[in-house]
Amino acid sequence: MTLADLKIGQDALIRTVGGSGALRRHLLDMGLTPGTEVTLRKVAPMGDPVELELRGYELTLRLDDARQITIEGVHTSDRTAPAQQRHAAVPHPGRGELHDAASYHQHKAGDAIPKGQPLTFALAGNQNCGKTTLFNQLTGSNQHVGNFPGVTVDRKDGVIRGHAEATVTDLPGIYSLSPYSGEELVTRDFLLQQKPSGIINIVDATNIERNLYLTMQLMELGIPMVLALNMMDEIRANGGTILVNRLEELLGIPVVPISAAKNEGIDELIDHAVHVARYRETPGRIDFCEAGDRDQTRGGAVHRCIHAVVHLIEDHAKRAGLPPRFAATKLVEGDPLILEALSLDQNEKDLLEHAVTQMETEGGLDREAALADMRFTFIEKLCAETVVHPAESREHKRSVAIDKILTGKYTALPCFIGILALVFWMTFGAIGAFLSDLLTLGIDALTRLVDQALTSYAINPVVHSLVIDGIFAGVGSVLSFLPTIVTLFFFLSILEDTGYMARVAFVMDKLLRRIGLSGRSFVPMLIGFGCSVPAIMATRTLSSERDRRMTILLTPFMSCSAKLPIYGLFTAAFFPRALRAPVMVGLYLFGILCGVLFALVLKHTAFRGEPVPFVMELPNYRLPSARNVAQLIWEKARDFIQRAFTIIFVATVIIWFLQTFDLRLNVAAATDSSLLAMIGSWIAPIFAPLGFGDWRASTALITGFTAKESVVSTLTVLLGGDTAVLSTLFTPFTAVVFLVFTLLYTPCVAAIAAVKRELGGARAAFGVAVQQCLIAWVVAFLVRLVGLALGFV
Repeated sequence: MTLADLKIGQDALIRTVGGSGALRRHLLDMGLTPGTEVTLRKVAPMGDPVELELRGYELTLRLDDARQITIEGVHTSDRTAPAQQRHAAVPHPGRGELHDAASYHQHKAGDAIPKGQPLTFALAGNQNCGKTTLFNQLTGSNQHVGNFPGVTVDRKDGVIRGHAEATVTDLPGIYSLSPYSGEELVTRDFLLQQKPSGIINIVDATNIERNLYLTMQLMELGIPMVLALNMMDEIRANGGTILVNRLEELLGIPVVPISAAKNEGIDELIDHAVHVARYRETPGRIDFCEAGDRDQTRGGAVHRCIHAVVHLIEDHAKRAGLPPRFAATKLVEGDPLILEALSLDQNEKDLLEHAVTQMETEGGLDREAALADMRFTFIEKLCAETVVHPAESREHKRSVAIDKILTGKYTALPCFIGILALVFWMTFGAIGAFLSDLLTLGIDALTRLVDQALTSYAINPVVHSLVIDGIFAGVGSVLSFLPTIVTLFFFLSILEDTGYMARVAFVMDKLLRRIGLSGRSFVPMLIGFGCSVPAIMATRTLSSERDRRMTILLTPFMSCSAKLPIYGLFTAAFFPRALRAPVMVGLYLFGILCGVLFALVLKHTAFRGEPVPFVMELPNYRLPSARNVAQLIWEKARDFIQRAFTIIFVATVIIWFLQTFDLRLNVAAATDSSLLAMIGSWIAPIFAPLGFGDWRASTALITGFTAKESVVSTLTVLLGGDTAVLSTLFTPFTAVVFLVFTLLYTPCVAAIAAVKRELGGARAAFGVAVQQCLIAWVVAFLVRLVGLALGFV
């Protein structure tokens, strides 16, 4: 019987974990080891994937992958009801002091680092453990905090407050140091190659068993380290606790209980981290397996194998700059990158394989399962001694209740559609449009005031034209859409920070698989509605190179917020107020439809194969903090304003200059004789078949390559600040064709730069730019043909 045969509400024990390669290793690292009890909690609305509970947390798994796992002892769930497990409040033990816990002061890597000398720290931890929130508390950084796995896709550095000499790097959230995903490789390479002075390992205290798996691997690196037990306030509030001093004693590293969200325990954490790094106090324990004897086969076999391999490769590890214990355990697991780095000769490789074969024979588990079992066995014993289990947390109860609706069989998709519809309606109708109208009134009033002042001052007409027709008309027209963009980011931030994005991926996985993608790809594309740059960067969370590249190619079909000013300008000019929001929503839906069709083409041509397995932790729903949301809104507003007064400002001035002067740099007698008209006339024939062959329209599209908002500023400048004149360039139907083209054509320069960085070269970025232009032209042409056939002009 396999895990795929389990029914909702049934428990079972894992017997074997089949499959091979990185996926199998990842499943083992996530806690799916032989002998582990699992419970099937939920099936996705479309029948696949499923949600499992194990080791105190929820994990998603596809049925195809679940069929690789055999189970035994199936029975109706008999887990004790949480209400019956509730403990009375336990007084919190005294925290470990810097000079009292001898266990981690006895092991030093060398002489102390003098005061004032630079210290570097790596902030490492699982996804959804509050790592980036802690980074903000340590450094005062304004980095965005989200709840979907893998929000931190870039390296972030910051100076620890109160310690100008100490720098901390926020590494991507990972579950293991095995090379399963690109983010795990980034973290491992940083730790092994950069060799930081210390590691701050943040652990979710509400899910300590799952989180300590990474801790054990970090300790094997032999780097000074401190453990930050986050969310201890939730543990205490639910009637549990963790015996911190005993945990310190057993692990041999300082352990500090904190609440990153409430800024509790942060100062003590900094003191411990700086102390162990400065005095180079390494973990007091790196051996987690029992020596045992021949009768205690499993633990003893692993112990003997690891120690034999340590002696075998110790010299090689030192030459390669690798910690011997870490290198040995990775070799036993079968890590090809470590094997390559050590450069063993054939005789040594044979001895290594002999030791591993002996361990597998004695222990009854293969190499990967044996190491994972060893770690989780130690963690179970550790938790039994140090963790007073609380009742079911309020956060988990709330998540279960919400998920009955948001991921229910008959309610998930209607809820998702309803939530998106509400977001778009609030953005384009109720809030965003209203605030944009108010800002437009303010900008118009300021423009009139400046116009009157310049007129009364009798300033040079050319300068007057530059200020009013160029800067105010161009930049002002773009700034008026700032509230709409901020509103969209506000709602996307709420969805991300609450944990709903992860549920959307769970619900949509089977649907996306039909077009060749994983549910995990849905979130980067959803982020693309806000901005293509972070959406493209967020694809790093995908472990499959195939899925990552395919998702990057599909992201431009998700209309980014920078195109909102274009939509707003044209819908206001050609449609009554009641139809503006539906037209905008229709554009978004049309972009999605085109993306789906393009994905099907890719699936059967350049990207044949299966999407990446859907193995993802589902975090509890959490209320987003006002501070985090406000920070995100401020960052997006600041970025938009900076672009308005840099790229868009420069583009506006250039457009004004080209429009104002002729080939001899005299003031053009008419717009048609300007430099811009001459350049635009060369390009205009390309767009003539689409119904907007006027040079002003083609020029606006070209400036949109720098920033999509420039399309609006360019048209506004070219029309003398009077957007009502748009009706002389477009009919309502050709305006729709124009909007379709702008919806699909090449994203801005920043997005293309992100594509270049992620796909690894200028050729790929150029290919994406050309591809999107061709797709936009062909689709817009087809829309025009259909419209003409239906009698539109």
